[in-house]
Parts: sequence; structure tokens; C-alpha cells
Amino acid sequence: MPEQQITLTIDEEGAITAKTSGFKGKTCLGALEEILGDTTGLIQVKITDEYYQQQAVYCSETIKLRK
Repeated sequence: MPEQQITLTIDEEGAITAKTSGFKGKTCLGALEEILGDTTGLIQVKITDEYYQQQAVYCSETIKLRK
């Protein structure tokens, strides 16, 4: 899995710009919400190609059957 990064930029007026990379699907929005919380009102969202890709999920489970 590629490294996941969030880059935050704060301009002179205090506006925050957040850019994510390495996230697939809607996971980027959840990560941003976790970091930013309710600190600011959402003004604009620009969706990238990664947003439309599916996140790979790997599960491993062992089941033992009793005799």
C-alpha cells in the first residue's frame, strides 16, 4: 500500500488547504475529518482520481472445526 499523506497549508488569512495522497476512495475524507474535526467550515472539495479507486482490504481469519 502506498504511503498515505495529508499536507496542510495555512495562508496569511488563516484559511486551511488540505491535500491528501495515497488514499483510495472516501477514506481521505474520513482522515481529514479526524484531523480537522469541526475547526473550520468546509468551503470547497476537489475530487481527484484516487477518490474513485477502491481501497484494497485484506482479511485473514482461521476457523477451527470441532470434531
